[in-house]
Amino acid sequence: MGNFQLEDFVAGWIGGAASVIVGHPLDTVKVFGFFKGMAFPLTSIAVYNSVVFGVFSNTQRFLSHHRCQEPEAGSPRVLSDLLPASMVAGVVSVGLGAPVDLIKIRLQMQTRPFREANLALKPRVAALGEQPAYQGPVHCIITIVRTEGLAGLYRGASAMLLRDVPGYCLYFIPYVFLSDWITPEAHTGPSPCAVWLAGGMAGAISWGTATPMDVVKSRLQADGVYINKYKGVLDCISQSYQKEGLKVFFRGITVNAVRGFPMSAAMFLGYELSLQAIRGDHVATSP
Repeated sequence: MGNFQLEDFVAGWIGGAASVIVGHPLDTVKVFGFFKGMAFPLTSIAVYNSVVFGVFSNTQRFLSHHRCQEPEAGSPRVLSDLLPASMVAGVVSVGLGAPVDLIKIRLQMQTRPFREANLALKPRVAALGEQPAYQGPVHCIITIVRTEGLAGLYRGASAMLLRDVPGYCLYFIPYVFLSDWITPEAHTGPSPCAVWLAGGMAGAISWGTATPMDVVKSRLQADGVYINKYKGVLDCISQSYQKEGLKVFFRGITVNAVRGFPMSAAMFLGYELSLQAIRGDHVATSP
């Protein structure tokens, strides 16, 4: 029977931590002062990936069991299992990821100039030399809850849902098929090199295709600090298109794809190797 397995969550946490270590210079270092180095991203992203990988793996295992009743070890994964499992992981990811992304965006707004190409906002603090609205991640959470309520932590969640559901489908599914394709038939599991390459390519594909909705999500999450510009996802898309054209939704796509490769490669490699160690296997076990 496809039993619930806690080790997938543990391995996901380790993989998430590995992705933060690799991606920190590429991403979170730009808010180094407020995030106190790697403490906030290491904690939040590691927990986030733990839940996402744990939910995906257990959902996929559950679906495989009910499809085959008695699935054999190492049996090939099929799209009918991978697709719904990826979608469930994408939905669950928003519950944890939306507040984390919101805090990150809000702190970025006041610590560095935000490119108008991404958010169509100029940092008021930087321009006017005013006192920052947030003193750190915890103060940011408290302030948002106090001024906007708990729902304020989920500003932009609808756009994030539209980003992450297809995004995780284009994350896990390419990884599984690429790792299987790279691995010779004589091998019972992908090598660390195959995991690294397939994971990196999956990350580049996922982040590259998620860029348009990521732009919308970021604009919605940045909105509301100094001025409210957008009424929702469709209004944000409409205003952005009218003012800047279609190209605005694809700005940063190269950076996202390039950044997605090493972070996702580290994520999947950390996941697979830690899962081997936990289970005492010598064969990589795909999520």
